[in-house]
Amino acid sequence: MPDIKTIYNQYFHDVYYFALSLSRNEQIAEEITQETFFKALKNIDHFKGHCKMNVWLCQIAKNTYFTYRNKHNRYEQDRHQEIASEMNMEKKFVDQTESLRIHKLLHHLDEPYKEVFTLRVFGELSFKQISQIFEKTEGWARVTFFRAKQKIQEKLVEDGL
Repeated sequence: MPDIKTIYNQYFHDVYYFALSLSRNEQIAEEITQETFFKALKNIDHFKGHCKMNVWLCQIAKNTYFTYRNKHNRYEQDRHQEIASEMNMEKKFVDQTESLRIHKLLHHLDEPYKEVFTLRVFGELSFKQISQIFEKTEGWARVTFFRAKQKIQEKLVEDGL
């Protein structure tokens, strides 16, 4: 079993800056980073070594951030719904429905398309940052993102959306 203290010391900055790039908020990034290492400690036995440790930790950080964001968004949505007009609520419903459709399609994409698309669109990472996470070229990140976007668009057309 890897030593979590060594892992923490070696990868803290990678995970923190990744969380910061997702959240764009230092406090949230610190919280996400702490939660990431807590989850990594709890689940270190599940790390099989199929990917690099920093990729595994960043995946945990990404999921932790999206969970945090979903909880925060639910709270914000509840607050905004109380003051939203009926017209705005209808538009919001359409936007959420469309977003849900895209997320469902994204869920069925194969890796690495799914993760590259998520990091680029929702994480708003640059192609350079994505290439560093995967330890590939920037061109690879661009092509992979383009193909992922193409697959989603094709599926939307197939579904008549």
